[in-house]
Amino acid sequence: MGSVVIVGAGPAGAVLAYLLASRGIETTLVERQDDFAREFRGEVLLPGGLEPFHQMGLWDRLESVPQVKLTQGDAFVHGRLVASFSFEGEEFGPYAPRWMSQPGLLEMLVAEAEQHPSLRFLRGSAVTELVEENGRFVGVRVRSHGAEEEIRADLVVGADGRTSMVRRRAGFEVDEDPTPMDIVWCKVPMLPSMADPPRARFYAGHGHLLIAAPVYDGTVQLGWVIRKGSFGEIRQRGMPECLDAMAEHVDPELAAHLRRHREDSIAPFLLSTVSDRVREWVRPGVLVIGDAAHTMSPVGAQGLNLAIRDAVVAANHLVPVLSGDAAAGSVDAAARAVEAERSREIRVTQRAQRMAPFLVLRDGWLNRAFFGAVRRTLGRRPRRVRAGRAFLRAAMGVDEVKLRV
Repeated sequence: MGSVVIVGAGPAGAVLAYLLASRGIETTLVERQDDFAREFRGEVLLPGGLEPFHQMGLWDRLESVPQVKLTQGDAFVHGRLVASFSFEGEEFGPYAPRWMSQPGLLEMLVAEAEQHPSLRFLRGSAVTELVEENGRFVGVRVRSHGAEEEIRADLVVGADGRTSMVRRRAGFEVDEDPTPMDIVWCKVPMLPSMADPPRARFYAGHGHLLIAAPVYDGTVQLGWVIRKGSFGEIRQRGMPECLDAMAEHVDPELAAHLRRHREDSIAPFLLSTVSDRVREWVRPGVLVIGDAAHTMSPVGAQGLNLAIRDAVVAANHLVPVLSGDAAAGSVDAAARAVEAERSREIRVTQRAQRMAPFLVLRDGWLNRAFFGAVRRTLGRRPRRVRAGRAFLRAAMGVDEVKLRV
């Protein structure tokens, strides 16, 4: 029987730890933070990220995590409603998009994994080094509450996010995509018309994109997409003036709400967007998944969902090998099979994500022509559109992912 050390208890690491531990694989999960409520995280679960929880047998536990099930999305161009998209109907089943507490989701996954004696979870512990012998990585060194130890394993899995230490120390080469945008996130008190029924709003035009959605703590989450490097000017103006600027790009109802609450919004958080991917996911004895392998742009809210799908595919390939003799060559071959199966979906998704900022964040002739065509297509009156198959094709993921172990 083989063993694994997973570095990082984010979505990819926590899902993989649960799947391995529940199959009897000796698993050590190392998380540097004492809790998961620290910084802004992607929290939108789409059908492609929701379906695996049914496959894992965790659907009832998922339902207990704080969340808002979005029933509708309203699209505005230049402040005018042009279309509403329904996320209800038999084509969605239980997989309509949800804005879910990621700290709550991770605590649930860790708690489920800890039901199995094959899991060891080190909370508040930092991996300081990878252990290498004869050209192969064979474990990690961990500092935990002042004490240090070396943990040996047949495979080290780096699931430690966009600033991955495993990625750096193992020498993975990274290709970066240009991302000409950042996102300012903040919250304001709930707007009742957005809560019942729960509906997200998307505002585009004049080089701006703003997203507003009701979230699980009873507030409205705002995400304002800005040109990269312009946050300093916004911060100098102060949050009240920032909300005034947002109000210029939304519909009259939300604009009035933002102006009413310009003094009591929750402090903004800047998400500096990154889009990159390692050239190879595997080094001898090491596999990277999730953001450690491919940091996703926030366009389309794909990062959380792709991380979960990475973990499912990793379990499919690793469990059979680690349940046997776990020979080094077999473990590395299984890790490379994970890369081979997941790379296409990542490449296709990142290619699609690159297009949106260049189209939406420019206020030139191409931007005006695009939104003019949208309005002509949809007509002068708002149109109610079933998100249906077109949305599902994008939100379910490029490739089919099924848990097989």
